[in-house]
Amino acid sequence: MKSIGQNQDPKPIYTPNNCNPSYKLLWSLTLFWREPHTSDNWLNELKSSTEKDGVRILNHRTTQPRISQFLISTKPAVSPRDLIKSVKGRLQYIIREINPKAFQRNYFLHSIGAAKREVVEEYVAHQLDHHRMADHKVQAKLSRYQIRNHDVDLSQSINSAHGKYIYNLHLVVVNVGRWVEIRDDILDKIRNMIIALANKQEHRLSAAGIFPDHIHIALGCSINESPQDVALGYLNNLAYAWGMKAIYQSGYYVGTFGEYDTGAIG
Repeated sequence: MKSIGQNQDPKPIYTPNNCNPSYKLLWSLTLFWREPHTSDNWLNELKSSTEKDGVRILNHRTTQPRISQFLISTKPAVSPRDLIKSVKGRLQYIIREINPKAFQRNYFLHSIGAAKREVVEEYVAHQLDHHRMADHKVQAKLSRYQIRNHDVDLSQSINSAHGKYIYNLHLVVVNVGRWVEIRDDILDKIRNMIIALANKQEHRLSAAGIFPDHIHIALGCSINESPQDVALGYLNNLAYAWGMKAIYQSGYYVGTFGEYDTGAIG
């Protein structure tokens, strides 16, 4: 991803090879059969097959004779589009002899998490309430750099060429050694960079909690982007805001969230 304000791509500081992410990426995928279908004798073979793609099928249920719903976890390098291709393509291949055109083209993909969307958004937007500073002047200063976009509605699904999806991510990056930064010029650059990159990538930026030693971001992303792409994009562009310095740890946390939590999806 090109850094904001650069005419040429700078060499990235953070790459898939030098970052050790922590992640919890969960999805509900709904596929639609052309004909009524109740058997899932293909499920074990499908589970084994998709594992090769970084896609793990945790559960499957037939909610109606023509509707299959999957609970899925993925690795950070897997985009939502890759997920759909893995499950739908490999399942079609498994049953090709008995049903060569099993599925309708449409689908619904929904990111889910341990907590619901409104809980995650409020948590990110109110980081200062969770980490109150001893100095009330510093607390007041930090409040100027928090981001909350109430006009961004991450509950709304996005239309793609053949389906609908909700793809929301909670991203956390941490300063090396928990270095504390409260200079106005740096905090201003960090805030502006997050906004500029979200606009450039057409991310739906809901909230960002900018704290002296870490950053939380809640946003909606494109179906073509992997969580890894999103995380590394923000890490490298934030490093550019610092003058291309490796100020952040070589890792990140990224998790999905949406309208349902894991307790609602079986």
